[in-house]
Amino acid sequence: MATVSDNDDTIATINMVPFIDISLVLLIIFMVTSSVIAREAIEVDLPTAASGETVSPTTIGIVVGVDGTLACNGDIITLDDLQNIVFTEVQADDTVQAIIAGDETVAYSRIMEVIDIVRLGGVSSFALNIDPAVDGRRL
Repeated sequence: MATVSDNDDTIATINMVPFIDISLVLLIIFMVTSSVIAREAIEVDLPTAASGETVSPTTIGIVVGVDGTLACNGDIITLDDLQNIVFTEVQADDTVQAIIAGDETVAYSRIMEVIDIVRLGGVSSFALNIDPAVDGRRL
């Protein structure tokens, strides 16, 4: 007599291979697109200070380059453009903050021009970006 095997049992395991394949494809897509999304930036050598603190995220990020060029939120601009940007941001949100980062070799007067424009534009809360020092010593 032939025996009948019982093949009607349900499979109680989850196949993880398709999930891993999809995860790896998404990771590759993210890695490729992130290099395209990254903005160009002006590299500056920030001064250090032992009393530096982290600040909350801001709306306006201003960088003054070695040669005095300005960048606002990653875009190269002029002083007039900065004035318009600050005015527009303050009109949209009166609690807007700004972080000003300047290379340590930039003329003090150039930084003061930027601070004046930010303050006159209505931004009451701003910070100067620094590299933190450890125990009062430069990193």
